[in-house]
Amino acid sequence: MITNQPLVSIIIPMYNSELYIAETINCALNQTWKKIEIIIVDDGSTDDSLQIAKKFECEHVIILQQSNKGASAARNLGLKNAKGHYIQFLDADDLLSLNKIESQVKLLNNNTEKLAIGPTVYFQHGTSPYANQLNHEWYQEGSSNMPDFLIKLYGGDLIGPNYGGMITIHAWLTPREVINKAGFWNEDLSYNDDGEYFCRVVLNAVEIKYAPQAIAYYRKQKNSLSSKKNIRALTSFFNSITLKKNHLLSKIDSVGAKKAISRYFGEVALAAYPRSIKIANQAMREADNLASIPKNYYQHTPFYKIVSKLFGWKTAAWISYLKNFNK
Repeated sequence: MITNQPLVSIIIPMYNSELYIAETINCALNQTWKKIEIIIVDDGSTDDSLQIAKKFECEHVIILQQSNKGASAARNLGLKNAKGHYIQFLDADDLLSLNKIESQVKLLNNNTEKLAIGPTVYFQHGTSPYANQLNHEWYQEGSSNMPDFLIKLYGGDLIGPNYGGMITIHAWLTPREVINKAGFWNEDLSYNDDGEYFCRVVLNAVEIKYAPQAIAYYRKQKNSLSSKKNIRALTSFFNSITLKKNHLLSKIDSVGAKKAISRYFGEVALAAYPRSIKIANQAMREADNLASIPKNYYQHTPFYKIVSKLFGWKTAAWISYLKNFNK
């Protein structure tokens, strides 16, 4: 019976994840969907991650190694070795509900042009992922309009109430055929590489279907790359949004699309200032060229909105930077 089921490749990039990798591998092994292969790509770890992962090595748990090239390169190596009809990306510190893959495989029903998505539960490192409340997002109805889906995701409340948010990479289950059309991960990006990649994936699919039982658990950590806004990360952030702009506007050159991307460039400017005034100014110019959005929109609290309105967004960004400098 299992031979007639589609194979799912679970690709796990790993770098210095000795605290979490065993739990992550176990959650993959314990999936109720049994036709799986797990491909773990060690990205030059210097701790005991590789030794821990090798304890699980068997016919359907494959360990690959590379020098430290980054998560995108590790995922690409995994893709090149994957045999699955569907691809499940999973970071080395994140988890899946046990029925996550089965729920999405059955929902897709052998379709090779549609994507499956599910809800995400966010939890702090050191706490139980299962204690947090599950909230279903605006995309729970799915979508058959791929550019519109991205406009709502990128544009947030500029497009309509409750839109926006973040979709984690392990919330998706993607047919190999869609991935072949979208291409490989961009190895030049170190920050927001997942956003740029799944922009291409979504635009190469025909529909998104939502599986409410397919839960992705995302571990939030203070020292993750996502929290480091150094110059390299800021440059990658700007470049990834530029690529997203090109991808989206090539499909739909609408006011809504421009407004959504303008919002993103504004976020880049706010993140960059004053660390990189050059990137901040360049990003805000891009934002202004696409759409006219009040500068105090980008501030997320009433205090910063008032400061931005009275003294400008750069002053508000300076205050935020100084407040968080030593955190």
